[in-house]
Amino acid sequence: MARDPGAIYDPRMKASVLHDYGGPSAMKYEDYPDPVPGAGEVLVKVAGAGMNPIDSAERSGGTKDWRPLQFPAVIGWDVSGTVIRLGAGVTELSVGDRVCAWAYHTYAELCAANANLFARVPNDMDLVDVAVVPLVGITGCQLISVASGVKPGQTVLVSGAAGGVGRSAVFMAKQMGATVIAGVIQRQLDQAKSIGADQTVALDDNRTFAAIPPVDIVANAVRGKTAAQLMGKVKPGGTFASTTGAPDNVKDYPQVRVVPFVSTQDRNVIAIVLDALRKRKLHIPIDRRIPLRDAGTGMAAFEAGGIGKVILLP
Repeated sequence: MARDPGAIYDPRMKASVLHDYGGPSAMKYEDYPDPVPGAGEVLVKVAGAGMNPIDSAERSGGTKDWRPLQFPAVIGWDVSGTVIRLGAGVTELSVGDRVCAWAYHTYAELCAANANLFARVPNDMDLVDVAVVPLVGITGCQLISVASGVKPGQTVLVSGAAGGVGRSAVFMAKQMGATVIAGVIQRQLDQAKSIGADQTVALDDNRTFAAIPPVDIVANAVRGKTAAQLMGKVKPGGTFASTTGAPDNVKDYPQVRVVPFVSTQDRNVIAIVLDALRKRKLHIPIDRRIPLRDAGTGMAAFEAGGIGKVILLP
């Protein structure tokens, strides 16, 4: 972020700022105090900030019972960029390192966070585009490696497999030696061919759904009726691991181990996902890149549905 050397220094960056909970129009592009890295933290010049459904929930107040915002507030959980300053005690990163992380307050020109959260981005990868990786990559991989208890040779059905979380779950399940069925909706069947699963099924086709055999594990990333129906596809003694909580009909399947799962920050998993992207073992499609000043407009389109991953550009 260039400063005019002849001007009086004003330590305020540009950010998408909230002054209260509300709709997408509540996001205002304005000056905001530069973050200052504390001990163990780094300051990153943001190249891209990935947009996620949790951002909408934070903005609207949907998470205020467990993660209230302190106004004025900057939201955002995904970030990629370049380290420009080190806090006291940081030794694992250097100024100039290209990094990405699941951090917080990322809808801004600068982001300060714990150095331990950041994975280095290889020089041959687009620094902006990797902003979509952290949250979905960690969540999908941990859904398999942490929540599901998968063993080599087992069969895993990943629902919502066309999304970033689902694609990451398919990748990790294959890495762990599972046979993988990718569950998508009918209009996603063509794009799902490149996900890397052993089989792809349309979960919104009644005949196809009925023909799905019992599986050892359902790794679930969808809600509502489909999630409830998928409980019936788990073998007795199998696992239903879900990023969307337990379905309403859990009591009807006492023989199924249900694991409502919440992912946690882990730079090592980000590094695994970055390596998979480089080797073309995983692909997370990006729908559009939007200037940070238009974050509200971009979020309105994102919430309307029908678009994939979105990156904000400071």
